[in-house]
Amino acid sequence: QVQLVESGGGLVQPGGSLRLSCTASGAIFRINYSDWYRQAPGKQRELVAVISSGGNTNYADSVKGRFTISRDNAENTVYLQMNSLKLEDTATYYCHVRQWGVDYWGKGTLVTVSS
Repeated sequence: QVQLVESGGGLVQPGGSLRLSCTASGAIFRINYSDWYRQAPGKQRELVAVISSGGNTNYADSVKGRFTISRDNAENTVYLQMNSLKLEDTATYYCHVRQWGVDYWGKGTLVTVSS
């Protein structure tokens, strides 16, 4: 079983930056892909960024050019670098991975963008 723990959330001013981390532990053998979702209060959860096992990435249109997803396989960690943050980026961000057809979710880390 895989456990995911997110960190790095907090309060940031508009235009600022944050880097979220998602560290996996447990029975890690073959991660098919990793991604980040976010959910704002009263809103549906949306996919923010994806990185495949081959290193291919994809982003939601709302964050393209501002967010970067990356990974460090040696540390079993996926990152989400968030730059030029906007008020609408405020949400709880969730890490998700898929391994052997099984989905694993973190508990989320809150990002608040406010002046």
